[in-house]
Amino acid sequence: MAKAPPSISLLLLLCAAVFLTIPAVISAIGVNYGTLGNLPPPTQVANFIKTQTSIDSVKIFDVNPDILRAFAGTGISVVVTVPNGDIPALANGRQARRWVSVNILPFHPQTKIKYISVGNEILLTGDNNMINNLLPAMRNLNNALVRAGVRDVKVTTAHSLNIIAYDLTGAPSSGRFRPGWDKGILAPILAYHRRTKSPFMVNPYPYFGFDPKNVNFAIFRTPYKAVRDPFTRHVYTNMFDALMDSTYSAMKALGYGDVNIVVGETGWPSACDAPWCSPANAAWFNLNIIKRAQGQGTPLMPNRRFETYIFGLFNEEGKPGPTAERNWGLFRADFSPVYDVGLLRSGQGGGGRPALPAPSTAGGKWCVARSGATNTQLQDSINWVCGQGVDCKPIQAGGSCFNPSSLRTHASFVMNAYFQSHGRTDGACNFSGTGMIVGNNPSNGACKY
Repeated sequence: MAKAPPSISLLLLLCAAVFLTIPAVISAIGVNYGTLGNLPPPTQVANFIKTQTSIDSVKIFDVNPDILRAFAGTGISVVVTVPNGDIPALANGRQARRWVSVNILPFHPQTKIKYISVGNEILLTGDNNMINNLLPAMRNLNNALVRAGVRDVKVTTAHSLNIIAYDLTGAPSSGRFRPGWDKGILAPILAYHRRTKSPFMVNPYPYFGFDPKNVNFAIFRTPYKAVRDPFTRHVYTNMFDALMDSTYSAMKALGYGDVNIVVGETGWPSACDAPWCSPANAAWFNLNIIKRAQGQGTPLMPNRRFETYIFGLFNEEGKPGPTAERNWGLFRADFSPVYDVGLLRSGQGGGGRPALPAPSTAGGKWCVARSGATNTQLQDSINWVCGQGVDCKPIQAGGSCFNPSSLRTHASFVMNAYFQSHGRTDGACNFSGTGMIVGNNPSNGACKY
């Protein structure tokens, strides 16, 4: 997992959010499967992913044989990682062939190994021995695979976005790789990717480096201030798109804009030692990430699908460091969801349109419909809110808030649900001027606001 790119704050001229509707069936999304903590055995994890989720690929941070055996026959793709410390030895061709014979051949093709990531965020380590041997190790492992007749496993390496030197304008089209790394290290790596048709893997984490005054920019929330790239005139409404387009621009500047990009890690913690971490914010961030993985693309890469691995599968209680490190997971150790982003299959407590976590009503603030709002405005508000991941079942026939059956009470309920799960800010109760904040709890009988 990356640390904050030193100059990433220069991108924080943008503060944005996108509203989205998640498709009923989510496909082609991966997760990072970390193992630090009292977690279920790999056989249970593989069965859970295969039978109860729509996750189709996992990325692990080693070559754990128990995990590789557990995923045999599941059809789920696996990305394995060469430990950073093994890289110098793999610059030797014989050692690379031995590594493949021990760690890949006994499991492939029963286990659908898709990529070998040679280390993780090597340039960030500053270790010249590993950095200088990174590309030779990648080449040798690829050659070893070809020699063994394995042509469907590609070799790559995951990069932190500290590889980007952001332009002072904050314009994504001006993104460039850091001097010293651009032509000397990254251009040869990109040339290797082009030749072997393997992807350039990056870990774009808005969490590491956002401006606390502009949290909405990092997590796709409203209200936002859209900013236009002065060179392309593209409008950017969130940090993730800006990071991805900065990466693409840096690749294109070296002549490698055609190389495929894979998102190796990204996510948002559901808890940390600051107010911007919550299940609602983590859900909203990952909902938007999933939408991009489905083919929304970015301003410079429209309609492009990004193979994406969300960080992470579980909350890892065994990780050291601040609270956030133990709260990146989509699921707890008992397989219950920390929040729902639509990855659980129907009948498993999720799937379909995901619902954001239950609203918090602490502090005595509620959002209701203004008395002067027209029926058309109220219906428009209901339609819009129910398309944003808010659970609208309570206002449907038989629901706890169906009666009294009026547009005004139904609109008030869903407006408040949206307001409570979006930080209870004034902007989250605007609804084109039809909502207002009140201090009296509007709950009525079984209908709890």
